[in-house]
Amino acid sequence: MKIFDLELKDVNGNMVSMEKYEGKVLLIVNTATGCGFTPQYEGLQKLYDKYKDNGFEVLDFPCNQFANQAPGNNEEIHSFCQLKYHTTFPMFSKIEVNGKNQDPLFKFLKEHSKSILGSKIKWNFTKFLVDREGNVVKRFAPTTEPSDIDGNIAELLKK
Repeated sequence: MKIFDLELKDVNGNMVSMEKYEGKVLLIVNTATGCGFTPQYEGLQKLYDKYKDNGFEVLDFPCNQFANQAPGNNEEIHSFCQLKYHTTFPMFSKIEVNGKNQDPLFKFLKEHSKSILGSKIKWNFTKFLVDREGNVVKRFAPTTEPSDIDGNIAELLKK
């Protein structure tokens, strides 16, 4: 299976094929609106603004599995992000990233990336960088600021 074979629910509950993102560099992030890392939305938006016209997408997946830090519904989360951080990158429906109900995308991402913490996602704002062919290139910890990923993105966009 390839990442582009998956289908996901967008923030409005519509099914979206990952095929839509084939040929683009992706930064896939599990997020939360009430987390200490929530201000990273600002950095994610800066990356998106900088590279979106060059074939780059940030894909946002709210997740409430970590200390209930994303308690709202999809509409509330989306509104919060747009109003507070002026986000314009694609947001998807709230998902689970670990356990028996984990989203197939995050199962794929974890299976195709290495982490010193093991395959389980430990917290919100874990980031996965995916190249144009759908390969998981690197996994970044929640503490990694989006600006620290800039060089990795620029390098992949050159290819």
